[in-house]
Amino acid sequence: MKPRIRDYLNKNIDIYYEEDNNALLLGDSFELLKKIKPKSIDCIFADPPYFLSNGGISVHGGKQVLVNKGKWDEGFSFQQKHAFNRKWIHLCKKLLTDNGTIWISGTMHNIYSVGYALEQAGFKIINNITWEKLNPPPNLACRCFTHSTETIIWAKKNDKNVKHLFNYELMKKLNDGKQMKDVWRGPLTSQKEKICGKHPTQKPEYLLERIIQASTQEGQIVLDPFVGSGTTGVIAKRLGRRFIGIDNCEEYISIAKSRIEKEER
Repeated sequence: MKPRIRDYLNKNIDIYYEEDNNALLLGDSFELLKKIKPKSIDCIFADPPYFLSNGGISVHGGKQVLVNKGKWDEGFSFQQKHAFNRKWIHLCKKLLTDNGTIWISGTMHNIYSVGYALEQAGFKIINNITWEKLNPPPNLACRCFTHSTETIIWAKKNDKNVKHLFNYELMKKLNDGKQMKDVWRGPLTSQKEKICGKHPTQKPEYLLERIIQASTQEGQIVLDPFVGSGTTGVIAKRLGRRFIGIDNCEEYISIAKSRIEKEER
């Protein structure tokens, strides 16, 4: 019998929500990551702050809206952003199994710092995935090309003696028998995935489904240190993986709780 998910956490930790195979933790990721058992996590997906909430304007639902997502996303200097990324990536590395992998999503505002921080922490980048959004918001300024992509970096510990898990045959099968490429195309998050509440950077379920299927096996543990509205946890549960999610915002983690509770395995 496999240990319960709480067995991978410090005994004195407060768990916001718990099922046998899932746990949500409310609080500072920097502190809570220290309370997870080292080398216990098989896969990490992280969508850290982009640091782009600067009063800019975008379009949502046909209306102009400010690009201000919250205090957690306000702009830092490059030095501050990079220090932030180095710190949480360093903590996450301690939690990964030797053959575990990490996926990090971001835009041009943060992803270059993330890639550099990964290499500084002793990771080797496996793939640079380009997620092309088929229905991006329009470009209102008309002073640059329309922003329609995000980057997802996939990395492993830089150890030549350890092979990471990649479900190559499954990915090939899901791609009509052809090798899957590193450009993934699909729409933004649908409204039906937001019925429990909205998060400004919520990722679509199909994206996390591919990531988790590609790099984990049933029963393994997935961690999301910036869980937001809980898409990673929903898909982990759907696919029979175990899950730990962390967020410092009760509004968002309550949405994650509702979504995970509704998901049936």
